Amino acid sequence: MFSELTKAISSIDVSVDWLGIRVVKETSSTRNIRDGLPQSNGKFSTSGAMLEVLVDGCTGYAASNSLQLQSLQIAAQTAYKQALAAKKWWIYPFQAARERPKVVGQYTSPYLESFDALSPGEINDFLVRICHTMKVSDKIVQTVASTNTTERETWFVSSNGSEVYQRFMFFDSHYGATAQDGAIVQQRSDNGLHANCYQGGLELFTAANLLQRVQQIGEQAVELLTADECPTTRTNLVLAPDQMMLQIHESVGHPLEIDRILGDERNYAGGSFVKKSDFGNLIYGSPLMNMTFDPTVPGELASYGFDDLGEVANREYLIKEGILQRGLGSRESQARAGVPGVACARACSWNRPAIDRMANLNLEPGKATFDEIITGIEHGVYMESNRSWSIDDQRYKFQFGCEYAKLIENGKLTKTLRNPNYRAITPEFWGNLINIGNSSTWKMYGTPCCGKGEPNQAIWVGHGSPVCVFANTEIF
Repeated sequence: MFSELTKAISSIDVSVDWLGIRVVKETSSTRNIRDGLPQSNGKFSTSGAMLEVLVDGCTGYAASNSLQLQSLQIAAQTAYKQALAAKKWWIYPFQAARERPKVVGQYTSPYLESFDALSPGEINDFLVRICHTMKVSDKIVQTVASTNTTERETWFVSSNGSEVYQRFMFFDSHYGATAQDGAIVQQRSDNGLHANCYQGGLELFTAANLLQRVQQIGEQAVELLTADECPTTRTNLVLAPDQMMLQIHESVGHPLEIDRILGDERNYAGGSFVKKSDFGNLIYGSPLMNMTFDPTVPGELASYGFDDLGEVANREYLIKEGILQRGLGSRESQARAGVPGVACARACSWNRPAIDRMANLNLEPGKATFDEIITGIEHGVYMESNRSWSIDDQRYKFQFGCEYAKLIENGKLTKTLRNPNYRAITPEFWGNLINIGNSSTWKMYGTPCCGKGEPNQAIWVGHGSPVCVFANTEIF
């Protein structure tokens, strides 16, 4: 592929300062079972190229679903015209040497078993078994089980000599049960909707403890039917890593995207309460808060060696000891805002330009074991697995609901609670972080559908976190 793309770069006749071609080939397979019955089985493939040019400091883009030279030439000319048109609304002069340096390398997802290790029939049979395993009682009125596998290859070449190849293998699953007793309906899932998303192969599907996990889903769904309602109070809130995933995503990830801070996303995804002057100064949370951007974690959903414009991916502190350090912004956004960023220019497919996106955002572990955390709390509520979320377009005020909770009394987990919710304001909430679990409590999850951009881009994001304690939180 590199030889063909390099030849195309040298053959395309267009007067630009810089030209880049990013080719993506992707195949996905989905399997969906409800109540032990197949609902859908599909396999989808897509491929094409995104061409980007720099002309007099302005960028232009155009995509092609054909890699023939004539098609690439037409796309390059379209991108060139777009860049010229953009000069009328010039914002910032980009430079190839600064924003598009030469880079060469490759990355491959870690995996043990290929996606072809099981036939579609064998996968469906196992999903049916999962549904049956979750139906632990006649009060289970619905069970669902689904998987999605995706293989993606990308090639990136540029007129200044870049050559980057990356091969990704993504696996995500969702297992859930709904229980009903009269007017009371409760749902329980495997750590929340599609939270178990990783890079890897079918070994993630055939994990030894999977049937044990899904049986617990059914048992807890039934348990919630007779549980007490979550009380309305202010108390200590203990969040499991699967809920911390969404907490990090919504109240740290999105507000730190530099393009949002610059105003580029306001009419769709919103803005941010964070200002450019906050970097290096804003107290985002308590001194226990250490948040990293880390696309180097093996197996985490949004790991990669290079972003989609060829920037080398490195681990960086976004927040260190509670102080905001850097934002989620590509070289372009860093240059415009004058603040440090990371390698996060990402696109969902070949027909979208790369924009500022989250990748792996991880809260670093502390020193406490789970037992030590619970023992140290006189009164509180422990919550697991996101069920609902709401946050304003500045990422300031939020309200989240969880599937499952336990009351904490005198240092012990006691009775189960249903319909647990909490609300807070972002800086105050993170400022109330009073204890954080050690590495034995740290777990990583992901989401395959983080939406942003116009036209919309749904992208894969990973988050890892330990168990966390937040004081004086409004629970209802």
